[in-house]
Amino acid sequence: MSSGTSSAPRLLLVDDDREFAALLREYLSPMGYQVEAAHDGPDGVSRATGEPWQAVILDVMLPGMDGFEVLKRIRKVSDVPVLMLTSRGDEMDRIVGLEVGADDYVPKTFSMRELLARLRAVTRRSQARSAAPDSGEDPEVVVGALRINPNTRVALHGMEPLVLTPVEFEFLLSLAKAKGRVKTREQLLDEIRDREWEVFDRSVDVHIAALRKKLGDDAKDPKFIRTLRSVGYMLIDPDRV
Repeated sequence: MSSGTSSAPRLLLVDDDREFAALLREYLSPMGYQVEAAHDGPDGVSRATGEPWQAVILDVMLPGMDGFEVLKRIRKVSDVPVLMLTSRGDEMDRIVGLEVGADDYVPKTFSMRELLARLRAVTRRSQARSAAPDSGEDPEVVVGALRINPNTRVALHGMEPLVLTPVEFEFLLSLAKAKGRVKTREQLLDEIRDREWEVFDRSVDVHIAALRKKLGDDAKDPKFIRTLRSVGYMLIDPDRV
């Protein structure tokens, strides 16, 4: 493990391309990031789940275990922000990655500046989550059987905790705060992403579908999240419908 300063955000790169790993470390280290690397799937799982990280950059194509399986195993025990990389640029890969629990998805044709901007966005959210319990300023949000604590980052459905990715939690919190009012896809993205998005971006729909599944909700007969076609989404109180 590299020595790095304890205050520097720790990033884990899981990628079998050692030249790319060295390039990424060379670029990000002067920006204040401590970059470490794992070069196959099993080692990536072990490192990602066994040590504290501010973010994980995860390639899809890995020896020993592909990136989707690595992410599934990470999500069983950790909500660390995960940014997935692919050289294929396939939209289906992107959707699968988001469904499994990725926070962002970047083709390997990205520029280093773009990657840095996205990393700054996810690490800001990670640092905000770490600091939030000390502030004690944000009130709990309650919608029917849902109770969402912005400080502890805990969401309960009845008495059961919901196991949410960071982006799913942000979407649920945003919808809950706007209870009974429509949130457009653009508004949801603007609130949590800190960057420009393509007009055609299915990531919101993928995350909402994952939220519905975890809430036991049905898109055809929604008790929590209602879709307004071509507009956006709205969280409703099932006890008042």
